[in-house]
Amino acid sequence: QVQLAESGGGLVQAGDSLKLSCAASERRGRSFSYYAMGWFRQVPGREREFVAAISWSRGSTNYADFVKGRFTISRDRDSGNPTMDLQMNNLKPEDTARYYCALSVSRYYRADDSHSYDVWGQGTQVTVSS
Repeated sequence: QVQLAESGGGLVQAGDSLKLSCAASERRGRSFSYYAMGWFRQVPGREREFVAAISWSRGSTNYADFVKGRFTISRDRDSGNPTMDLQMNNLKPEDTARYYCALSVSRYYRADDSHSYDVWGQGTQVTVSS
């Protein structure tokens, strides 16, 4: 069973930066193939929306239009516990949301589709004040 844990959220001012991290852990060692990991965000009362994703083997990336040029997703697949980061620069108040990391263990995934992801973390809150 894979578990994901996010960290790095907090309260910042507009224009500041934050780095979110997502660590994957498995109780009995690696038993799943990782195909992609992604970040989604959600504001109360609204649907969860795609932020960014990265393919596990090639490292190819996808971004939502509203974060292009500001956010950068990366992954470390060589550590004992795989991790994924989201560097967020020039944050805006509209970036305020709870951010979730997600993992797809299927090769047939669509990067921006939350239904393609099989495992989710609990989320970390990002609040950007104006």
